[in-house]
Amino acid sequence: MDGPPTLHWAGGEVQASADELVAFHHVFRSVFRRREQRKWSALYLAGQLSNLERKTLEPIVTAFCGADPNAMRGLQQFISQSPWWAGELIRLLQEQVAEELGDHDGVVIVDGSGFPKRGSHTVGVAPQYCGAVGKVANCQEGVFAVYASGHGYAFLDERLYVHESWFGDDLRELWPECDIPEDLVFHTEPELALEMLQTLVTRGQVPFRWVTSDAHFVEIPAFLDGVDDLGKWYLSEVPRDTRVWEQTPAVEPPGRGVLGRPRTKPRVSRKAPCPRELQELAARLPKAAWSRHLIKEGSQGPLIADFAFLRVTAIRDGLPGPRVWAIFRRRRGKEPDLKFYLSNAPASCPRRTFIALSGLRWPIETALEEDKGEAGMDQYESRSWVSWHHQMAHAFLAHLCLVHLCRVFKKSPAMAIAQARELIARALEDEQDHRPDILSIITYQQKRNYAAYLSHRRRRRRKR
Repeated sequence: MDGPPTLHWAGGEVQASADELVAFHHVFRSVFRRREQRKWSALYLAGQLSNLERKTLEPIVTAFCGADPNAMRGLQQFISQSPWWAGELIRLLQEQVAEELGDHDGVVIVDGSGFPKRGSHTVGVAPQYCGAVGKVANCQEGVFAVYASGHGYAFLDERLYVHESWFGDDLRELWPECDIPEDLVFHTEPELALEMLQTLVTRGQVPFRWVTSDAHFVEIPAFLDGVDDLGKWYLSEVPRDTRVWEQTPAVEPPGRGVLGRPRTKPRVSRKAPCPRELQELAARLPKAAWSRHLIKEGSQGPLIADFAFLRVTAIRDGLPGPRVWAIFRRRRGKEPDLKFYLSNAPASCPRRTFIALSGLRWPIETALEEDKGEAGMDQYESRSWVSWHHQMAHAFLAHLCLVHLCRVFKKSPAMAIAQARELIARALEDEQDHRPDILSIITYQQKRNYAAYLSHRRRRRRKR
């Protein structure tokens, strides 16, 4: 084969993609209760999925509406001030994800992502580590949840991490300017991630069994305990110096001490062995404890690593905590890479499951890369709390539209997200006059459907 296989599209498929865009956007019409909101949402979605190099408001308006100041003001107001609720859009997105990708053994992956920003008057911005630039920089930080199953992957939810400095007197005066809710309290990123998981479980729309995260989210054990309390299993990467007991130590209850002074709290028996760091346990494992496994077939070839497994006891407030799995993953190469994981899955859980999950960080990394690269997730210039959540929710909408399109147009080879966006862009750009036609179709169908809804509602009232 001279090169990678390519996809060939017929004219009918291009038009069909436009029809799918219309139908997909219609699913979410209840979020945008006013006709103008639906119009601006359709325009913004078209801009996000277009071939525009820059997908901020002005290039989108210019490309689709020309030099129209009214359109510019309308789209700006839609993102920054319009009263549609981003949380309701995300709830409907979750329903759609469950319908298209849902699986009982689904995985929710949580991670943070930074958005570099200049200046100091953008909500939540502060000098903090930004993965986008690989160092501490002035940025906003979001916490994201992505769903993954055998059917695909998609965004589920988001939270804006408002840096602790914003809760001091110096920045508190910026809250009204940034529309920050007055009752907002500081939450760490693990707390925000757990809040998203609690919401998912409470709603019960999205089926999932597993939660995965990197080591940052287990800096406070409350995150792992919270996942356990939700009845979910976690596989979380942990720092190499995480300490555990190989066997659960004995605990002495409160009582009289050696010198007669009463002890008010239980303590680990003085005769118990000390907990050990995971890196120390890994170094002590015999060669026979390790076995080689294929994690997955990656874009650059098979991903293979050596694995070892132990049942250990976690530490909670200096006392024995839950009995969990410790999983050690060692990749061979010029620079051997040793990673450590903990899991609350039952002792009967197949080891093959842990092996597969250890390689399942890529869906959230890929989803963020795709949404930023294809749909302009990070290309926004607004500064307020409302506009950030509007931007993220609509970026989720654009990404899920592409996921949906990939599933509708099942070709060999499978269509990638970038190719799905190219298909939509082609539908929008076949002819200069075709661009407003796509939007007018969306607007027309939404008007027609709303009229049908009103007629149906009147009939039901007459029957009462």
